[in-house]
Amino acid sequence: MLKRNNFLLHLSAVILLCNLITSCKSAKISKLENGDLLFLTAKETGLSGAINNVTQRQENASFDHIGLLEKDRTGNFVLHAAPKGGSQKQGLKEFLKDQADDGQRVIVYRLKAQYKHAIPAAIGKANMMLGKPYNFNYILNENSYYCSDFIERVFRTDHIFRLEPMTFIDPKTGRTNVFWKEFYQKKNLEVPEGEPGCNPNGLAASDKLERIMELK
Repeated sequence: MLKRNNFLLHLSAVILLCNLITSCKSAKISKLENGDLLFLTAKETGLSGAINNVTQRQENASFDHIGLLEKDRTGNFVLHAAPKGGSQKQGLKEFLKDQADDGQRVIVYRLKAQYKHAIPAAIGKANMMLGKPYNFNYILNENSYYCSDFIERVFRTDHIFRLEPMTFIDPKTGRTNVFWKEFYQKKNLEVPEGEPGCNPNGLAASDKLERIMELK
């Protein structure tokens, strides 16, 4: 009987904790605004780590993906370009689950008040860009998009972000990052050092944004 009571107490505590976590996350989601930018924290290895290695600018900003939140009467959605599915409109709950499964955290940034006028047009543009494939070469073109490229384009009319010369130099060695050197060799392409582009860390560093919270 004692063991059974202990088990029931333990089970009740677990259920209570889960409910508290769910309630906390729901409260944060309710605070999201139309046009918020959702940044995903970078992993330490693979493509994610390689992106962060050559693009990180701030000590507390280490990102490898970005999406744009659209809130309407039917629900919450993330407009983004991802390797799986290309340029897409994904339900927020599914988006968050995918990131949790990958062990990545979601950090919310928001346009400062004086720039929020750009949001309606950006969301309209993003919806028009859906269906394009993912740009796996990370060299700008008009037929496919990568994540930060997608976001920069939808805000381009209002000059919220800007394209900058890309670099693939490892700051620790001063030479081309080994991952990127092999990445482009396999594609029979030159490393696009200095070509115009953008990345999540560069977008997060914009003085037009403010960091709001972590969704957890």
